Amino acid sequence: MAVVSSSSSFLSSLALNLPSSALSSHPRIRFSSTLFSLFPSSSPSSLSSSLSISSSFLFYPVSCRRPSVSSSFSVKASAEKKKVLIVNTNSGGHAVIGFYFAKELLSSGHDVTILTVGDESSNKMKKPPFSRFSEIVSAGGRTVWGDPSEVGKVVGGAAFDVVLDNNGKDLDTVRPVADWAKSTGVKQFLYISSAGIYKPTDEPPHVEGDVVKADASHVAVEKYIAEVFTNWAIFRPQYMIGSGNNKDCEEWFFDRIVRDRPVPIPGSGMQLTNIAHVRDLSSMLTLAVENPAASSGNIFNCVSDRAVTLDGMAKLCAQATGRPVKIVHYDPKAVGIDAKKAFPFRNMHFYAEPRAAKDILGWKCTTNLPEDLKERFDEYIKIGRDKKPMQFELDDKILDSLKVAVAV
Repeated sequence: MAVVSSSSSFLSSLALNLPSSALSSHPRIRFSSTLFSLFPSSSPSSLSSSLSISSSFLFYPVSCRRPSVSSSFSVKASAEKKKVLIVNTNSGGHAVIGFYFAKELLSSGHDVTILTVGDESSNKMKKPPFSRFSEIVSAGGRTVWGDPSEVGKVVGGAAFDVVLDNNGKDLDTVRPVADWAKSTGVKQFLYISSAGIYKPTDEPPHVEGDVVKADASHVAVEKYIAEVFTNWAIFRPQYMIGSGNNKDCEEWFFDRIVRDRPVPIPGSGMQLTNIAHVRDLSSMLTLAVENPAASSGNIFNCVSDRAVTLDGMAKLCAQATGRPVKIVHYDPKAVGIDAKKAFPFRNMHFYAEPRAAKDILGWKCTTNLPEDLKERFDEYIKIGRDKKPMQFELDDKILDSLKVAVAV
C-alpha cells in the first residue's frame, strides 16, 4: 500500500519491538485516524482504507472471564461513496433504524434507497417514522415500497454496493433478499438481528460470542448470511429510544406518570436492561459501511454502553416530566398476570455491551437517557398524548391485588 516512509518505519519498529507473547493469529490491528498526527506528511488520500499489521495484540485483560472480538483501531481513510439499499420493516421498534440510517448515510454523501415492506398508501405509513420519509427524499434519497421477495423488481434493476436487511426475522423472509444481493454482485451485506437471541446468563452482560438460542429464527439467518457472503456484518440491537419510534417504551411510563397513576413494575425493579438512542445504532451501521474491511465477518451488539434498572427507567421518565412517581412492585405469578403483556421490558436482567463496535470500529456511544427522555417527553406533549383517554385494565388488576389505591 502507498504509505509514506516515516509511517512505514514507525510500523516496522513497532512490530519488531513487540514481545512474542503479544503476537497471535487474531485479526489485524487497524489504526485510527488519530495516527495521522504521527505522520505530518500523510493525508487520508495517500492511505489505503486501513493501516494494518499482520499480527495483532490481545487488548483485553488476562483476568477477563471471556474476551470479546479481538480489539483493533479502525481508520476511516476512504472517501468512497456507496450505493446503499435499506430493506426496512413496516412495523415494530426496528422501523426507526432504517429511517435514521438512511438520513445519516445521506448526510455523509452516500446514495440511498429505502425499500419499505407493503403499500405506500397503507395506514401504517401515516405513522412515524414513515410519515417523515419526506426528510429522506428532501436529502436526496429514494423511497420505494413493495415485497422484499421481489426486491429486484421493486428497485427497478438498480445496482447497489451495500444492502441492509432491517426486516426479516426468519430465513424464509431474508433468503430472497440475500440471494438477490449475491446474484447482483453486492459487495457488503448487513443484517439487523436481535440481542434477544442470547441465552439468559448468570454472568451479565451479554458480549459478542456468548451462547445464543439455537432455535431462534435470527440465528438461522445469521448463519446463512455468513455462509453466502464474503463481506458481511450482523447487528444485535435491544430497546431503542428516539424521535420517530412508534413502539411504546418511554411512553408507557409517561402514560402513567402524567396521570398520577402508580407505575407497576414486575419483580424487584433492580433488573438491568439496555436502552440506546437510535442515532447510535445508525452511526454504528454507517461506520460498518465506511469501514467494510474492518467490519467484515463480525457480530456487533448494537446497544448503548450503559445499563439502567427498571426502577431507574421509571425515575428517569418521571424526572423528564417534572413530576413525582410512585413505583409498586408485584409478582406476576401471584397476581396471575403475563408480565410480557403488562410491562414493556423483559422481567429479568437483559442487557449487552457494545465491545466489538468500540474495539473494531472505534464507535462511541452518545446515548444520554436523562436528556434523551426530555426530548421524547416534549414530543409526547406536542402530540397531545398526555390528554388522550386511556384504559389501564391490567394495571388495575395488579394494583387491586396489591390493595393500592388509584386516584380518580
